[in-house]
Amino acid sequence: MQQRTIGDRTVSAIGLGGMPMSIEGRPDEARSIATIHAALEAGVTLVDTADAYHLDPTDVGHNELLIAKALRLAGSAADDVLVATKGGHRRPGDGSWYVQGDPAYLRKACEASLQRLDVEAIGLYQFHRPDPAVPYEESVGAIRDLLDEGKIVMAGVSNADPEQIRLAQEVLGGRLVSVQNQFSPAFRSSEAELDLCAELGIAFLPWSPLGGISRAGELGDRHAAFAEVAAERGVSPYQVVLAWELAKAPVVIPIPGASRPESIQDSARAADLELGAEELARLDAA
Repeated sequence: MQQRTIGDRTVSAIGLGGMPMSIEGRPDEARSIATIHAALEAGVTLVDTADAYHLDPTDVGHNELLIAKALRLAGSAADDVLVATKGGHRRPGDGSWYVQGDPAYLRKACEASLQRLDVEAIGLYQFHRPDPAVPYEESVGAIRDLLDEGKIVMAGVSNADPEQIRLAQEVLGGRLVSVQNQFSPAFRSSEAELDLCAELGIAFLPWSPLGGISRAGELGDRHAAFAEVAAERGVSPYQVVLAWELAKAPVVIPIPGASRPESIQDSARAADLELGAEELARLDAA
């Protein structure tokens, strides 16, 4: 597996997104654990989660608990895994989402995540989504305090624009290590954030890199150029998408979601797919 860096940590170029294993339509626990173990066997050493990946308020932190259990069962095979989690985005239980970014809540959320993940310090903790009711510097300031106190090892932000990225870097005293934004063939409006991360040397983690749970299966039909390159290379369109994203900049680390072992195994192979300049130009223009 090709390697990339987040802060001072070396991780796999392809990560695993845990959300599909805990929200609507989630598989049984055995299949989810098998999926996480398949990721480890494929060389994946970055697992992304959040306290909000659950069904309802009685289920908060389901994905964090699931990942912690799977890693315990994996034993030494999980020694090099970096678990990234997030706080500040909540689900009331009706399928909707809302934000809460006040410092007191973020501290409470981090403490709960620490317990669920059963760690002394969270490897990477990210502010999940800006809260319009709270000044951004106050929310990020809470993350800074958690970093200073040693409750988290590294700090990141998610769903941030360029101005917020620069502000977060300032508030964190130059210690911002990651930005997790949506990016895929269907959603390219985070290109400016990706370019800024490349300029600053900050890891850019595309979420929904294959277009999202509901649309990933239609990827080849919706984006013909990716299907064409995939057919020419004898690989899946998913691998082409992830390889295209990896080629954007050395800081890019896609985190495709998966709920089946076969899915993450296929995605992991994208790290070995090197696309040529002509292929990349075709995909950029698609």
